[in-house]
Amino acid sequence: MGIEVGGLIGLLVLIADVWAIVNVFSSGASVGSKVVWTVVILVLPVVGLLAWLLFGPRAAG
Repeated sequence: MGIEVGGLIGLLVLIADVWAIVNVFSSGASVGSKVVWTVVILVLPVVGLLAWLLFGPRAAG
């Protein structure tokens, strides 16, 4: 059962990371900032997602 739970958690992290990256690109931040946040989210999926939630750029609007 551990493999199924781990796979589900991994899938949820992947979905959350894709959502975060889409939001980074829809934000009003500079291109350099968008690239940095995207790399952080991709290299450190869980930590990067949490950092983006706390400190990242917000969507324009």
